[in-house]
Amino acid sequence: MPEMRTWESMRARIRAQLERQSGHDTETWKNRIAARAMSDEATLRTWLAEEGVRGYPQTLLVRETFGYPDFLLASADELVDAQYADRPGLRPVFDAVVATVSGFGHADVQARKTYVSLLTPKRTFAVAQATTRTRLDLGLRLAAVEPHGRLLPARSVGNDAITLRFALATADDVDDECLAWLRRAYDESC
Repeated sequence: MPEMRTWESMRARIRAQLERQSGHDTETWKNRIAARAMSDEATLRTWLAEEGVRGYPQTLLVRETFGYPDFLLASADELVDAQYADRPGLRPVFDAVVATVSGFGHADVQARKTYVSLLTPKRTFAVAQATTRTRLDLGLRLAAVEPHGRLLPARSVGNDAITLRFALATADDVDDECLAWLRRAYDESC
């Protein structure tokens, strides 16, 4: 089974990035923010940008100050369970995709609120998204491939890097054709 990335591991990486970029750890930043008594997110983001803190480190400090959404505090298993709670027929489809990816080499699974990213050490190569109660979209990051046959355009699946998708209704839909394209997306992202 691929490693399940958690918010805590991502938070640790962002904390290290913040310290590398700014020379100060998260606790130092939290103390500086508390001393300024910032009352809203916009003011805090403006001040952090002026201090050279942007991107993920800025978002981390905003959340450390004003709180985390519930989905970021949930475990990966809780997020996946919630995605399939009202569509139990799709859980075997998701499990078949993840089981296949585990044979590809180093691949991680990162659960998000509404979908699950499949990642190489370099980047996301696929996403599994329970789009309807009866369809899981397996979004793929593929370069220079046009939609054809079962390979459909990926509108609103995962993130912008996902270009194509397979519409899967049963575990049997995770067939040789689907797996070959999934493997190609993995290989292109290594």
